[in-house]
Amino acid sequence: MEKKKELHLKETSLVGKLVASPFKFKLYLLQKLPLAFIAGLRVDQFDGNVSEVSVPYNFINKNPFNSVYFAPLSMAAELASGLLAMDAVSRSPVPVSMLVLEMKAEFIKKAKSRIRFKSSDGNTLADAVIQCANGNEGRTVVVSTDGIDNDGNLVAKFWFTWTFKRK
Repeated sequence: MEKKKELHLKETSLVGKLVASPFKFKLYLLQKLPLAFIAGLRVDQFDGNVSEVSVPYNFINKNPFNSVYFAPLSMAAELASGLLAMDAVSRSPVPVSMLVLEMKAEFIKKAKSRIRFKSSDGNTLADAVIQCANGNEGRTVVVSTDGIDNDGNLVAKFWFTWTFKRK
């Protein structure tokens, strides 16, 4: 009986190349995520393990209580973890699908400045994708994203349950 060869993630990342160019990333948002483009989401940091996405405090994102509405906050938080998930999927040697199964959020303080959402779970997501690629069973991973304001205060905390399945 032949032993099955273990698969590994590729070194190069299409997502890394995309976010390295602000112009290309804005075009991507305009084409694939137009609401994120309109809201002004921006990638401040990305290295495959850590992703930071920020959302501005402006008239488009403001609610009647003079803070950032929860929808743009949720978009930025999801994109921070989603870029890491997309990166792992794009480096998979076999096709893998990804989907958000669940989201939980805790809003701690009013968001009255640019909010930066940071997710540091790239290795966890990559491990789930490679396990999925090496087997026939899907994987589920919960990752967290913290939203910090300009003063360094925690404004919101999000948890996203990502599911991965080999196509």
